[in-house]
Amino acid sequence: MKTTSIWRQDAEATHYPTLHEEIEADVAIIGGGITGITTAHLLASAGKRVVVLEALQVAESTTGYSTGNLYSYVGEYLQKLKTKYDQETVSRVMASRASAVDMIESLTNKFSIDCHFKRIPFYLTTEHAEEDEFIRNEFEIAQAAGTPAHFDTTSPLPFPIGSAFRLDHQAQFNPMVYVKSLARHTAGPNCQIFENSKVLKVDEGDTHVVHTQHGKVRAKQVVHATHTPKGIWFLHTLLGPYREYALGVKLNQPYPEGTYWNYHAMHHHSLRTYTNDQGEHFLLVLGESHKVGHKENNQENFQKLEQYVRERFDVKSVEYRWGAQQYKPADGLPYIGQRDKDSGIYVGTGYAADGLTYGTLAAMVISDLILGKENPYADMYSPNRHNPMKSAGKFMKENTDVMMQLIKDLPYRSQVEKLDEIPVGEGKNVEIDGKNYGAYRDHSGHLHVVSAMCTHMGCVVHWNKSETSWDCPCHGSRFDFEGKVLEGPAYYNLSKMEGKPSTVNRFKKLSSAVFFAGTALAGAYFIRKALKK
Repeated sequence: MKTTSIWRQDAEATHYPTLHEEIEADVAIIGGGITGITTAHLLASAGKRVVVLEALQVAESTTGYSTGNLYSYVGEYLQKLKTKYDQETVSRVMASRASAVDMIESLTNKFSIDCHFKRIPFYLTTEHAEEDEFIRNEFEIAQAAGTPAHFDTTSPLPFPIGSAFRLDHQAQFNPMVYVKSLARHTAGPNCQIFENSKVLKVDEGDTHVVHTQHGKVRAKQVVHATHTPKGIWFLHTLLGPYREYALGVKLNQPYPEGTYWNYHAMHHHSLRTYTNDQGEHFLLVLGESHKVGHKENNQENFQKLEQYVRERFDVKSVEYRWGAQQYKPADGLPYIGQRDKDSGIYVGTGYAADGLTYGTLAAMVISDLILGKENPYADMYSPNRHNPMKSAGKFMKENTDVMMQLIKDLPYRSQVEKLDEIPVGEGKNVEIDGKNYGAYRDHSGHLHVVSAMCTHMGCVVHWNKSETSWDCPCHGSRFDFEGKVLEGPAYYNLSKMEGKPSTVNRFKKLSSAVFFAGTALAGAYFIRKALKK
């Protein structure tokens, strides 16, 4: 079984240089996923000088670990969205997402990108009759939004369902092939792309300076296209980081065409088919989500996912497995646009599990804002919108959880007394000479020991067994077993054992607790004040 995304098998490797100099641009874009590359393409096509800085390789982080589904529907469900807003907002959200899917189709056709893009139906199904009313309500709201919606009691799935809500003219593609190909057609006189060029900090001013390990970019505008913005932002208090898991399996039966979400009040599973360049067919199944850093034995999630698919399909073999990250917004809509008025800092985040569509939409909105064009959806998604009544519950839940994580790990609790006690293939938190470490013993028996204090805000990182990483339960930063940043808001790697991660990190952790306690209390005050109006 391959423990990587299925999209990699059909994607060509990219070989962009590493930044080793100081350069100037109109716009610096941090992140080479679907948001960053699409933004770069739209701006470069309009004549802007653009630089893209990717920490790893183009499209091989969040974008390359998605499901490749594109739809106007939303993962938070239409009824929840309508409860927070109104029917008009639901209609605009679905229309905006449909325009993003159209943009992907247009670019695919324009550059003849062989990313297996195709239009297919989307189904929201339930196997339980008592949930039929929920499905019908979703259908009625979608129908009122003017989308091609249908209510069914059957589906192409090989097992019985209670009911289904169907949206026609949705889409699927290979996201890694698409973004890598779009990057190739974008790179040129107006767009320089750099890989292995991790951003370490951004000095803000009239002209912003974006620092990498070996170079700098000076630019009037900076776009954080990193799934969640780098550094410390108030916006992080409005985001909940979650991980979800996927399997790619082969079947001994026909493959159902389409995208399927199997709804249950307690959990959610997503299914779709994919045929690769070699003509091999796969069924992809996604689900079993949990908050980042809150579960060590993620193997159990894959086991439950495999059990789910085997109970419903005649599975020949499990070929692929991988994990993906998402950030859920407090009020149900992503945060897209300029951080502050006249700041020149832009962000796209809070996509939940709808990142490919929202990422493209973010590129459309942000590029219009930078180019001085009016965008019909900019106000609705603005990161400066103030929705205390719509975000109060989620805001308090996420920040209470952050404080509880900080308090739970104060004082630091060792899982083993000595490094010798750590088995092969395991990672454990351990205190040595008053210093807090995370230690992993690889399959050759070698120990990798790093600071256990997240470099973002000082929370204690927890071991992720199935993905061999150290995960922060507070804001979703993840590090590999050698301490290198994989994703999340952290700029810096975890220091290795030969460093000195004790005094400064203990202070940082305490200051983090104070910061987020103050943030939650201040947020509660303003929410309460707004509710009284």
